[in-house]
Amino acid sequence: MEFNFFSILFYSILGTLIASILSLIPALHIYNVIGVIILLYLKFGAIIPREVLPFLLMSMVVTYAILNTIPSIFLGAPDDSTIFVVLPGQKYLLLGKGYEAAILTGFGSLMGIFFLVLLTPLTFNLLPLVKQVISPHLFWILGLIVVYILMSEWPKGTERAPTTWGRFFEAWRGLGAGLLTFLLSGFLGLIVFNKSLVPLQSSFQGIMPVFVGLFAIPWVLLNLLSEKPIPRQHICSSIDFNADLTLRGTLAGSFGGLIAALFPIVTGGVGGLLAGHATAQRDERIFVFSQGVAKSVYYVGAFLFFFVPAGRLGKGGLVAMLGPVYSSYTSQEYFLAIAVMLFSAGIAFLMLIQYSKFIISLIGKVNYQIISGIVLAILFIIVFLFAGWIGIFISTVSAAIGLIPVLFGSRRLNCMGVLLVPITLNMAGLGPKIASALGIF
Repeated sequence: MEFNFFSILFYSILGTLIASILSLIPALHIYNVIGVIILLYLKFGAIIPREVLPFLLMSMVVTYAILNTIPSIFLGAPDDSTIFVVLPGQKYLLLGKGYEAAILTGFGSLMGIFFLVLLTPLTFNLLPLVKQVISPHLFWILGLIVVYILMSEWPKGTERAPTTWGRFFEAWRGLGAGLLTFLLSGFLGLIVFNKSLVPLQSSFQGIMPVFVGLFAIPWVLLNLLSEKPIPRQHICSSIDFNADLTLRGTLAGSFGGLIAALFPIVTGGVGGLLAGHATAQRDERIFVFSQGVAKSVYYVGAFLFFFVPAGRLGKGGLVAMLGPVYSSYTSQEYFLAIAVMLFSAGIAFLMLIQYSKFIISLIGKVNYQIISGIVLAILFIIVFLFAGWIGIFISTVSAAIGLIPVLFGSRRLNCMGVLLVPITLNMAGLGPKIASALGIF
């Protein structure tokens, strides 16, 4: 296939600019927009040249992976890969250091991109072998991940209450909320995966209302109801983060992101949890930085591996959507994808700096509750446009579940039961039987 350098450059810039705007809209996942783009491509023919379509999408994914840090930190509206950034990010925000948190996370995302470049010598030979070995064992590996997520919520032993029963209920407050969140979200996942709830024309967006409800609406509601003012944000000229911290954070985040990029259903948030526990990174700066690394390796790596010749390594919604449209790829296309990835990452990081300053100035001029109210309205409008009134209903139910960890202080990652439970059960061959027993079919 012949490639025109200037055509690829033009569409890379176009994709970066489009995604830079979309990434600022709270809870609007880039995959939702890409799904619409591919549908338009299929309906109207080659409105975009077929040979540049994947590079347009690569630039959009890279830009989103870097810039979706902004709504996560400043507006408290995360997606499944940034849920661990929100609490530390909100802490930074309340200390007047939101800009520092955004830059640290963005710098981490940039280092995750560089890690994918350095991984290239292993990508063609070792990673396909790894995938071949683990593929027959995915269901029990995912099962172990589920067990680990739940076990890591175990009571922390604060023992502040004066009575035995008081300490018992205090210890089980967070743990019970975490288990309840996982069970309810898992049940919701069984319903969503086994029932056609959204209109047929929007079926490819079926999971979107659930994710908006679980991850975005609860935190925005909390911001809306909170009367604590946002302090003046300091725009620093430098960050206390040396080469040693960069190396440790990159290794930790890359480990988690790579797990998420290779294993189905394991998202950047889950990968970030595993990486943090495996490497025992307690420095808050490393934590925030490594989460940026993990989410860029997860988002971008999962798509970059799609270009590996005969490797079939790519995973995720984007690969599933693009696969039927674009299936002829060579090593030349892989290296072109690397080039587009680096180009878009550089521009997106510079945009992150300016966009963060803009959001900070906006927060300083407009009441934070008003901003949160506008964000909440945007969330419902997005859900309605993609999934109609039934989508609003699904998001409302999901938000009720998503509020449990927010109100009781448990880990919000338990909301990922919405994916982990049905997919793990389906891989084990038990999904249809359990859904039938519960009367979902």
